[in-house]
Amino acid sequence: MADGEVVNGSADNQEVAPSGKKSGHASLLDSGEDFEMLDDVEEDVDDDLPPLEDAGGGKKKNNLAKDATKADAVADQTPSAEPEEWLDVLGNGQLRKKVLEPGAGPDSRPQRGQNVTIHLKTSLTDGTVVEELPNLSFTLGDGDVLQGLDLTVQLMEIGEKALIEAGAKYTYGALGSSTPAVPPDADLILEVQLLSADDAPDLELMPPLERISLANRKRERGNVHYQRADYAFAVNSYGIALQITEASSRVDISQQEEEELLDMKVKCLNNMAAAQLKLDHYEAALRSCVSVLAHQPDNVKALFRKGKVLALQGEYAEAIKTLKRALKLEPSNKTIHAELSKLVKKHSEQKGAEQAMYKKMLGNPSNSSVQKHRAKSSWSLSWKWLFGATAVAIGGVALSVVIAARN
Repeated sequence: MADGEVVNGSADNQEVAPSGKKSGHASLLDSGEDFEMLDDVEEDVDDDLPPLEDAGGGKKKNNLAKDATKADAVADQTPSAEPEEWLDVLGNGQLRKKVLEPGAGPDSRPQRGQNVTIHLKTSLTDGTVVEELPNLSFTLGDGDVLQGLDLTVQLMEIGEKALIEAGAKYTYGALGSSTPAVPPDADLILEVQLLSADDAPDLELMPPLERISLANRKRERGNVHYQRADYAFAVNSYGIALQITEASSRVDISQQEEEELLDMKVKCLNNMAAAQLKLDHYEAALRSCVSVLAHQPDNVKALFRKGKVLALQGEYAEAIKTLKRALKLEPSNKTIHAELSKLVKKHSEQKGAEQAMYKKMLGNPSNSSVQKHRAKSSWSLSWKWLFGATAVAIGGVALSVVIAARN
């Protein structure tokens, strides 16, 4: 494979931050906030198209969907572009395209879902070339590359060479990148030539090992988005990887390959839950955790995240029960210990507040009974005193009558 060549949407070198070693299958939840822990994520990787409808959406979902829709509208309405004409792709001045050499005509434009290969040269606005990839391959519309690149390539014709001015919002954003070396908030100039566009292979006919590899590349791309805090894009990539693992197969598949596909599916669901939590989509995250636990009931990450979701929804009793189950599986895990202690305290405070509220609503029964007893005692004493006084008075009158009779 030539330098810079990426097959079927890996393109990880398009948004990878400092290079380094992989963490591999690290101990689950063994360092800090678990939502930062992804299956097989590179610790040094910096964390683009709209997320799937069933993926839980995201805070960026509406803007991403609007951008893709605008690009589609431009593709439908734009005739074969002439050289030297700038096209404002999204209508906001942040993504512009100019044809340098025309291609084979509008009918040759690629469609979303096709695998495209391009020659890409990336430069800063001062002319500094930061990267040149002679054969970059990716799946159009899957978020495998920079958003600005993904949106504009679908407007190109086979053989066309174009210049793209992309604002930082549609490239590496506020984080920038170390590989290639792009400063934070840097606008870029992309010189692109569309070399080919081919239909993606039929998943049902794809050999199992190739399908596992493809799903893994999509998942790793999701990890890159996650590390760059592009959580909606991460959900999208994980969702595509899930679709690959869940596709039916019309070729022979061994038991081991089935297990590897299931393992890949569980990893994608776990990582998707983490991204959905970052987007505050608790119901979607809960569904992802439940799906993991349906396949692996003792998956500690899924149990931990399920407990977190339940706690965020105010279901403290069920959250505590779930976290206790996770702690039983990993008794020495400090993260679970800390989260469980925090939830037990919150649950106790909640119960105390509820009891105080009920007492306020219903009154204090003990004070009420004391007051009733005192009132009863007071009336009893009053009647006894009145009866006694009456008896004395009657006795006095009787004595007076007797004395008068004697006289």
